[in-house]
Amino acid sequence: MSAASSLLSEDQFLCSICLDVFTDPVSTPCGHNFCKNCISEHWDMKDYCECPNCKKRFKRGPELQVNTFISEMVSHYKQSARQRAGSSSEQQAAKPGEVLCDICAGTKLKALKSCLVCLVSYCETHLQPHLTKSILKRHQLINPVENLEGRMCAKHDKLLELFCRDDQTCVCMLCTISDHKPHDVVPLKEEYEGRKAELGKTEAELQQMVQQRQLKIEEFKQSVKVSRENANREIAGSVRVLTWLKDIIEKTQAEVTEMIEAKHKLIEKQAKGFIRELGQEISELKKKSAELEQLSLSEDHLHLLQNLLSLNAAPPTKDWTVRPPSYEGNLRAALVLLAEMLKIKLKKLLPKTELKTAQQFAVDVTLDPDTAYPTLILSGDGKQVHHVDAQKKLPDNPERFSASLSVLGKQVISTGRFYFEVQVKGKTHWALGVARQSFNRKQPISIGPHNGIWALGLRNENEYCAPPVHLSLKSQPEKVGVFVDYEEGLVFFYDVDAADLIYAYTGCCFTERLLPFFSPSSNLGGKNSAPLIICPVN
Repeated sequence: MSAASSLLSEDQFLCSICLDVFTDPVSTPCGHNFCKNCISEHWDMKDYCECPNCKKRFKRGPELQVNTFISEMVSHYKQSARQRAGSSSEQQAAKPGEVLCDICAGTKLKALKSCLVCLVSYCETHLQPHLTKSILKRHQLINPVENLEGRMCAKHDKLLELFCRDDQTCVCMLCTISDHKPHDVVPLKEEYEGRKAELGKTEAELQQMVQQRQLKIEEFKQSVKVSRENANREIAGSVRVLTWLKDIIEKTQAEVTEMIEAKHKLIEKQAKGFIRELGQEISELKKKSAELEQLSLSEDHLHLLQNLLSLNAAPPTKDWTVRPPSYEGNLRAALVLLAEMLKIKLKKLLPKTELKTAQQFAVDVTLDPDTAYPTLILSGDGKQVHHVDAQKKLPDNPERFSASLSVLGKQVISTGRFYFEVQVKGKTHWALGVARQSFNRKQPISIGPHNGIWALGLRNENEYCAPPVHLSLKSQPEKVGVFVDYEEGLVFFYDVDAADLIYAYTGCCFTERLLPFFSPSSNLGGKNSAPLIICPVN
């Protein structure tokens, strides 16, 4: 029997109605085999009896004969199938989270495929009919998925095989002739391919965004590395400079102490000499006093008169005025010397950013009319600003200065390096630099880093300052260059014509965006009417 079963194909053990292995196989008069329950239920649903395979009709319900040969063959087939399933169960036994075979009766095996027609998931063994039987090969198999019932239309109990683009939902064939009749409906495969292409494009964009962010991560890591190196270098430099400063102060202190002690010793030595001389004079005076006393006792008139003239002679006189010693000059001289040494040292320590280097980062700056104080006049190209006495009627927007003759530039400084030049020729009062974007423009301004304004200014024709420092300049600049290094926290001001550094703010900590800052100040009755002019950088 087993030899015979090996000669039969697997399709011969399947019922053509349930498409599964025969259960209680019976034969019809036309010679076709079915499960007893399958053929009985099939005929119960019809008004006539017809063979599902050859379509032969019977006048009345024929008597179904049990096919003992097929029964034995099916029994052997099922036994061998169980053996095959048992041998493969160890390899295909379903793990938690995997899709289970819907046919397995005992231990559930891992599903290999799901059928969208049968709405059943099959393990390797139970999938074989779909791979071998021609009628089943036309079914659509997909990788195993849970909840196949969710692929059926809840309203019509039909497979969801279409997509409504109007409502953006999956529908069945019956939906297209009812609720979605006038809508744009396409096969799922068509919409799938379009969406998949879009997904591919979106995925590529996402991958690009991921790569960009990964690059940014590397930039931040590199920034942290550079920051650490810069911090270490700055710490080493500060230790070196402050150690030098400590040493020079200690040295100056020792020198001042030595000078004061030397002066004291000289005064002490002089005092000892004076005391010695005074002692000698006292001895001489006491001796003369004794002689005078002795002479006064003499009764000899001639002797008294002859010796009185020599004894009555006044001793030599000296200026014995005692003056309190003063040491102020020593300390003052030492402090002046120390200040000069510090000034020379600071010049050496200032970052050496040459003007030509700064000019490489030139930016085309223009004035922002929305920030200008109402009495300031801006040129049409946004490059000049000066003050007039008449106030214009302008909207008091949040960006506009309300209590200071100032205006900002449009260009934002939030990273990197930034440079621009401004002509200040002919002006007696002005200020320019950069300002923190968020500072209060509705109140009077006190220029200085403490208020978020790093600026250089002139007042009273020749008083220059970079608050809080007052400057002494050899010559008056006619064109000023402003350079900002955002990451390094530097703001430099240059005399462009002399190519000299006027002043440098160092160690600044910028935490928000900066804007160019300009204040032409009052025209002072025409004395300061010249404009501030933003110049092209050569």
